[in-house]
Amino acid sequence: MSSTLKVWAPITLVYLSFFLWYTNLSGPISEEEIESYIGSLDEGEIDERTKFIRKFLKEDDGKDFYMVNLLDNNESPRTMPATGEGATAADLQAHYMGYMFPEMLKRATHPVFFSSVLYPALDIVSAQGMEDWDIVAIFRYRSRRDLIEIGSNPIFDERHEYKVEALDKTIAIPVETPFLMDLRLILFVFLLLLGLIIERLRN
Repeated sequence: MSSTLKVWAPITLVYLSFFLWYTNLSGPISEEEIESYIGSLDEGEIDERTKFIRKFLKEDDGKDFYMVNLLDNNESPRTMPATGEGATAADLQAHYMGYMFPEMLKRATHPVFFSSVLYPALDIVSAQGMEDWDIVAIFRYRSRRDLIEIGSNPIFDERHEYKVEALDKTIAIPVETPFLMDLRLILFVFLLLLGLIIERLRN
């Protein structure tokens, strides 16, 4: 094996492995998949939110996206079975994320930004009551299919109750992924530079 191949073969393998894990290769979610997730509900059980989610899935472009979350903690959550008496909003959220993080990670879904709010909103237009928030969190989802797979697991319903109790209010808004923040691009540039540096040092 040539010295060049010894450098670039493992680098290529690392990048391809990451790319295959991080990229949705199954295309947009199909009508059959949508029906299997939410289409089995009786008409009386399909509320406006469910119809809204169905429309979101039907318009799937197969690409990844970010979910921007604004969270306002409940300072006095009620006692929940798994977290016990005296549990804080953070304790309830940790129980919820105990399910979410493993499910997200295996689907290449991860946080890209997480921070406590510094001050109430400085600019509010026609959104009274939306001034106060505690946390802003942004998560990257590999696909809309991954989102609905995570949410359709029966365990999610049980854990989601803890998130609901932990919060006074929350907003989650899906947005497009900025190209320059794509980890595939960042890793490609990093590995390319690494390979060039190694080759330079070997020569």
